[in-house]
Amino acid sequence: MSLAPRAVLVHRTSEYEELLTRHGTHGQAAFFLSSRGRSIEEVAERHHRARRALAEVAAAVPLQWRQARVERADLDRFLFAPEDVVIVVGQDGLVANAAKYLSGQPVVGIDTDPGRNPGVLVRHRAADAAGLLRAAAARAGTVDELTMVEAVADDSERLLALNEIYLGRPGHQTARYRLGPDEGTAPGEAQASSGVLVGTGTGATGWLRSLRRERSSALPLPGPTDNRLIWYVREAWPSPATGTSLVEGVLADTERLRLTVESDRLVAFGDGMESDALELTWGQTVRLGRSATSLRLLG
Repeated sequence: MSLAPRAVLVHRTSEYEELLTRHGTHGQAAFFLSSRGRSIEEVAERHHRARRALAEVAAAVPLQWRQARVERADLDRFLFAPEDVVIVVGQDGLVANAAKYLSGQPVVGIDTDPGRNPGVLVRHRAADAAGLLRAAAARAGTVDELTMVEAVADDSERLLALNEIYLGRPGHQTARYRLGPDEGTAPGEAQASSGVLVGTGTGATGWLRSLRRERSSALPLPGPTDNRLIWYVREAWPSPATGTSLVEGVLADTERLRLTVESDRLVAFGDGMESDALELTWGQTVRLGRSATSLRLLG
């Protein structure tokens, strides 16, 4: 007898809840916001919309299914199972936050604030949840296989991301390293910069696009399902000991970018989650490229 699917509802603490945690009461939080020209009513209404959407999605889960909930801050401690159907209830960024912990499970993105969120990854409304869950369990419906990027260190530690991986100093100060393609024995170019960014077509709508526009780069941006990745070096500094000839590029399919650390401590983190990072020390090498794992997002 096959195991019934488990619906895993992914959500995050709202701004309203964070305000209550910090200030203790609704009234104190309202006073704090009013002193800065904001109204708590707008914040509270977004909170209530998100909670209503979460309750509606939970009610749409078939009775014979198992059900679990996980908050964004607990994703790195949650064990996803192969039979899970993952329902992300919130913003586009929450899908990216969850993606790095998955291994092929179908994902449904539910937009809790239509019109405020871009809706690139949270494409559906809470009212559509019942039909989407049936389609996900049956492996039916339109599924986009979104390309992901990975960083693999020489000690076999691995980091996945849906949008981009940043590699540099924790505080974004000057990082020193050697950078080059992962082929042959050449050590790569010595560089000093504020970090390296390697990302996907999904990430090309955010941080990567900003860098591309800033430097008027002619590199073609990949699409979300393309096997190509794009990479940029941020603020590379030329000096007698460091170069700037390798500051952007495209990684096609199996190509890898190799970075060897020449600082006391660098980190690699994905999709803005600095709390879950690879720690890299002097002499370590990390390779960045397309992951064999993709995000299976229901269209």
